[in-house]
Amino acid sequence: MAAFEPLEPPPSTATGGGTEILRGVVIEGALHISLRRAFDDPQAWGMVLADLTRHVARIYKTENNTPEDRTIERIRNLYDAEMDAPTDLGTTQMRS
Repeated sequence: MAAFEPLEPPPSTATGGGTEILRGVVIEGALHISLRRAFDDPQAWGMVLADLTRHVARIYKTENNTPEDRTIERIRNLYDAEMDAPTDLGTTQMRS
């Protein structure tokens, strides 16, 4: 079994504190998510997903020199397709 490789929290947490709202782990090719509802209005998650998309695009630009707009386009295309016709609905379990 492979060792778990967690990410470091953002540097700003050292002085600003904060609340972790999302963690994703890939195990044998499958995505596993832990999250907090975090916002009263679910629309706020749209901003989270947009910000996350831009961060991903910057990583691909930095590591592979892929243009940010191309990465965003590819993410958006599969996001829309997956929302329209999910390949796996998964399950959600509430935990305290």
